[in-house]
Amino acid sequence: MTTLCSSSATELIAAWEEREKLVRKPTPWNELGPFYKKRAPQTASLQASEDPGMPLSVSGQVFDVRGEIVPGARIEVWQTDHLGHYDLDGYRYRATLMSDARGKYFFDSVIPGHYPDRVCQHIHYLVSANGHKPITTQLYFATDLVFEGDPDRNYNRDPVLLSRELVRPVVLRGDPKNVFADVNFELVMERL
Repeated sequence: MTTLCSSSATELIAAWEEREKLVRKPTPWNELGPFYKKRAPQTASLQASEDPGMPLSVSGQVFDVRGEIVPGARIEVWQTDHLGHYDLDGYRYRATLMSDARGKYFFDSVIPGHYPDRVCQHIHYLVSANGHKPITTQLYFATDLVFEGDPDRNYNRDPVLLSRELVRPVVLRGDPKNVFADVNFELVMERL
């Protein structure tokens, strides 16, 4: 009988440990910023084919803190153009996306530029989903020259950037004449 209890306890502990691996930390908060606009178009392409700047593809998945997929999350994104200018009159470099049945989302853009009031390149996010607390955050790029190749040590050069977790690796692909940047930015929401 002791073997049965011991075996059950071992299985219970193993199941608990497996579940704990799925537990995720919520995406850190970051400033909304002064340039948010409601009613951004529903599109996965923030750039036009003739737009200058390094092409960027952002993808990710939306989870809750239990590791469960969050389908149908509303993801609003906005950023500057490659020179660091926000479109304040229209909706260039702004979009509303929905996570699919697997919680996935993606969009194409360009690497945003720096602008005078901010140190780092970034993309703003406002995420909402039924039964979850909204996320206000920003995506940063590990390749940003501000970090001098070491975002772990230098992420705090931007006073708005409070968490290293928001700085994501950038993967370059393509050939030397046609380079593209890929970034993955997972979003983790807390339940209400």
